[in-house]
Amino acid sequence: MDFDESSNKIVTREFIAVVLAGFGNELLPLTSSQGDEPSLKALLPIANKPMIEYPLSWLEQSGVADVLLICPTSHRSAMSNYIQSDISSSLPSLRIDIQTYEQSQDLAEGTCTLLRHFASRIQSDFIVLPCDFVPPPDLSLNQILNKFRTESTYDGSIATACFYEASRQDKGTATEEWGILPSNVPIVFDERSQTLLHIDTPDDVDKNNEEFDFRMSMLSQYPRTKLSSRFRDSHVYVCKRAVLDALAEKSHLDSFKEEFIPWLCKPHYQRTRREKYGNVLSPMTNVSYGSALKHSTLHLPTQKQHLRHVAEGLEVDDEHLRSTVPSPVQQEDEDAVEPSLRVGLVLHRASSGFASRANNLHSYLELNRFFLTPTSYSLPTDPENRSLIDPKAQISGDSIIGRSTRVEERTTIKRSVIGKHCVISKMAKVVGCVILDHCIIGEGVKLDGCILGQGSKVHAKAELSRCVTQPAYEVQQGESYKSEKLEASDWAAHETSESQDSNSDDSEEDSTEEESE
Repeated sequence: MDFDESSNKIVTREFIAVVLAGFGNELLPLTSSQGDEPSLKALLPIANKPMIEYPLSWLEQSGVADVLLICPTSHRSAMSNYIQSDISSSLPSLRIDIQTYEQSQDLAEGTCTLLRHFASRIQSDFIVLPCDFVPPPDLSLNQILNKFRTESTYDGSIATACFYEASRQDKGTATEEWGILPSNVPIVFDERSQTLLHIDTPDDVDKNNEEFDFRMSMLSQYPRTKLSSRFRDSHVYVCKRAVLDALAEKSHLDSFKEEFIPWLCKPHYQRTRREKYGNVLSPMTNVSYGSALKHSTLHLPTQKQHLRHVAEGLEVDDEHLRSTVPSPVQQEDEDAVEPSLRVGLVLHRASSGFASRANNLHSYLELNRFFLTPTSYSLPTDPENRSLIDPKAQISGDSIIGRSTRVEERTTIKRSVIGKHCVISKMAKVVGCVILDHCIIGEGVKLDGCILGQGSKVHAKAELSRCVTQPAYEVQQGESYKSEKLEASDWAAHETSESQDSNSDDSEEDSTEEESE
């Protein structure tokens, strides 16, 4: 894999945000290329706004200005144009450094590989977040950052993760043909200290089936742990810079979410891992930091006593125990404590606001619908756009219509998001759909629960129910599909089949003519 680094300039700040904008294979066929033009997942609209704008706005609101945006090389041109034309004006405080990696859509690299390569550009504590996370209004990024700031300083924690409770999906909206339905991740955590202790990974499921395998060291330190399968990983992590050093030593790991973070939870309570990686995860070199740990109220007496009891049980003295992670204070200080190496946890409840990731077609449709309110739509006020909406068109208040879109007479649009520069022809009926920019909907077309890729054309009298189309896909006149992914390969096969049938008919006619002669 080849990487392209456009600049060697590195500016150190309190945090640098690492935003990951990959190919988006989980959103195929929406992210399929249009000829030589790639379709960027990060620029797919949610409520007519590019999805990457939601996490970027979240960063700006928290005061984080430095952003390392990592995307495939083939996406660089389109991404740069978007950043320069849109983000530079709407989010002017952000300093975005676009870095690219060379790879194919079929062989996408994991987050671990990307972070290891670009580690030299990350010289401070960092935030990892995906381009597809849409945070709820009530969850400020500062809430997560402040927890990390407090606990890393006074407790010696090394990271903070954010999980959110998924809301129940509307009945009838799930379509198995669109792919695997999103699922929750079983996690184990301590509610009192908000510590993430265990994540049940796919490997754990394969190994233990329906059982869970926990260490006694975890249960003895946290006897009242909670196990929950109500949450999903937002892929938002705040980490100490030293975490990258540990990642470099775990060179065989590829997935940050499914491999590295579950591993990172364990040095906190597993003695052997603490001894091996403690110096890497918390290279403490100054007394002031150790003094902060010493006087921290986050270090509960029971935790200090537990460390001493472990030492006594293993017949090792305090000096040996402190050598696992260099002591921040004088060795003769009896109250010296080690950094916890904890992974903090922020849990966002569904009752506090809707949150989700647009990392599958089901969630993408659900997120678009979330932004629809009973008063989403109102007639355009400017004469140019108002003239494009026919007075006889019926558009419900819980819809969004993009600018420069023409809606013709006796058209019905309900609970849908229509993009920019579209044409909705007369007597068309669009219900519960997401239609991206530059689509053309023919006369008398019926669409129900569909997602149409950019530039799609649906010709007259066609009917689609719960279908997703590739960008620039064409549905021919009178065709009918239900619960399908419509891609160019299917269309080409259909065209080839018709051509072969036509050629076959011509051959039969020629043969008949020869016999008659």
